[in-house]
Amino acid sequence: MISKVTSIGLKGLEGYKVSVEVRSMQGTKAFITVGLPDASVKESKERITAALHSMGYPLLNQRIIINLSPSELKKTGPLYDLSMALGILMSMNEITCQCPESTAFLGALSLDGRLQTVEGMLPAVLAAKKIGIRKIYMPLDPELPPLKIEDLEIVYVSSLQDVIGHLSGKSILPIVPKGYEKKEDPFKPINFNQIIGHSHAKHALEIAAAGEHHLFIMGPPGCGKSMLAESFPSILPKLTKEAQFEVMSLYQLSTSINRYSSSPPYRHPHHSASGVSIIGGGQHPKPGEISLAHRGVLFLDEIAEFSKKTLEMLRQPLESGKVTISRVHSTVTYPAEFIMIGAMNPCPCGYMGSLTHYCTCTPKQIVSYQNRLSGPIRDRFDLFLNMSPANLQDYKQNQHESSQTVQQRVNNARDRQYERYKEEICNGRVHYQRLMKGSSSLEEHLSFLYKLSSKHSWSNRTQIKIIRLARTIADLNDSHHVKEQHIWEAVKLHRRPSVGKTPLLAR
Repeated sequence: MISKVTSIGLKGLEGYKVSVEVRSMQGTKAFITVGLPDASVKESKERITAALHSMGYPLLNQRIIINLSPSELKKTGPLYDLSMALGILMSMNEITCQCPESTAFLGALSLDGRLQTVEGMLPAVLAAKKIGIRKIYMPLDPELPPLKIEDLEIVYVSSLQDVIGHLSGKSILPIVPKGYEKKEDPFKPINFNQIIGHSHAKHALEIAAAGEHHLFIMGPPGCGKSMLAESFPSILPKLTKEAQFEVMSLYQLSTSINRYSSSPPYRHPHHSASGVSIIGGGQHPKPGEISLAHRGVLFLDEIAEFSKKTLEMLRQPLESGKVTISRVHSTVTYPAEFIMIGAMNPCPCGYMGSLTHYCTCTPKQIVSYQNRLSGPIRDRFDLFLNMSPANLQDYKQNQHESSQTVQQRVNNARDRQYERYKEEICNGRVHYQRLMKGSSSLEEHLSFLYKLSSKHSWSNRTQIKIIRLARTIADLNDSHHVKEQHIWEAVKLHRRPSVGKTPLLAR
C-alpha cells in the first residue's frame, strides 16, 4: 500500500509542499529514502525505527521505500520525521486515518516517540499559508512567540501518539503556549535629544527614515558619525507583526539568537568581516548581515576599510532589496530591504578640511583613500552629509527634539506614501513610473531638473534619486505637491564633494 503525507520544505524563506510517499512491502528488511535527502534526512531512518519500536510497531521483515517529492529539490534537516513516521504506519495499515493534502506535519522524533523542535520551523509555518496549507501539526517551541495566523490552524502536539490519537478522532489535552518572554535586545538606540547640535544631520536622518533612503556620512574622527547612526533606529516606525515574524525567521535560519522585537534590526559589522558574512553563503546558504538587517539598518562604519570586493557585492541587493546566493547544492534568495548608512573619514589621517587640526596627507593619498569607494557604490547613496564637530554650548542654548517626536512625523510621512501607492512601499524603493504617476506635480519641475543635470553631468540614477528625495521632503512637509523648494533641498542633500576635494563641513 502507498500512503501520502504532506510536509513543508524550505528554500531560503520560500516554502514548498513536500509529498512524503511511502511504500512498505514484505521482504528483506530495508529502509530507503530517495528524493535528494541530505545526511540529517537519511539519519531519520534510525530515529523513526527506534520511535516506532518503542510504541509497539516493530518494522520486522519490512522493506520500506520513502520518496520525498518533488525529487529534484534538495531536502535538508529533520523536519520530515513526523510525516515519514505517519506515512509508514499508514502504509503498513497500522492506523487508518485521513491526512488531507492541506494538512502538514512538522517536527523531529526522539527515540521514545516524543516530538522535538528543529531550526527553521517558523519560516516553514509562515510559508505554509502561502502555499495553501490550512492545518499544521507541530511541537511547541518555547523559543517562539504564540503563533496566531489567519486561515491557518496550528495543532500543538508533544508526541507521535498524540498525532495518531487526534487524527483518529480522539481528543488530546491541548498544549497552550505560555506567555512568551521577549529577550532583551542588547542594542539600545540613542535618543535624538541626547545628541548635541547637528540639526542639519538630524534633518537628513529624518528624511532618510521617512523615505527609506541610503545615507553617506563623511567627517573627521569624533564628530559624531557613529552616534548619529546609532540613534537612527529610534526614529524608524515599529515593525508590524508580520514583519517581526519575517525578521525572526531570518535570524532562525542564520542560527543566530532568536529575535522577536517590534524595533527595527540594527546591524553594525566590523570592517574585517568577510564577503560571505555580509552577503550570506556557505555550503547550504545562510542569511548574511544584509538579510539580518532586513526592514532595519545596516551601518558600515569606516566603510573605506571594507574590502573592495565586499562593497561591490552590495550593489545588487541595494537596488533589488534581495540577494540571490548560488552554490553547487542549491540557489536561495533572501530578502534584504534595509537602509544603509556608510561613514568614513575624508582622508587617511581624518582631518582634511578641519579648522582645528592639520592634515598630514598628500593629495595622492587622499585620492587613493577616497577611491576605495567606487563610483557605482557612491551612486547607490541618496543623501550625503559632511560633518564637523558640534559646539558643546549648543546643548544648553537649544531645545532638542526627542526621537518620539521625530518618529511621529516619519510615521505620518510613511502613511502618506502607503496611501499613495496602495501598499507598504516608500519613495526610496517604489518604481520610478509609479512615483511619477502618483506625483503629477513633479512633471512641472523636470525641465528645471534637466538643466541642472546637464550643467553638472548627472547620471539618470542621480536625477531619479533627487526626484525621490524631493517627494519625501514634500511628504514630511504635509504637501501633496512637490514644489521647487523641495527640489532645491533635495539637490543640496544629494550634493557630494568631488574625490580629493576638501569637503564643505556642515556646522
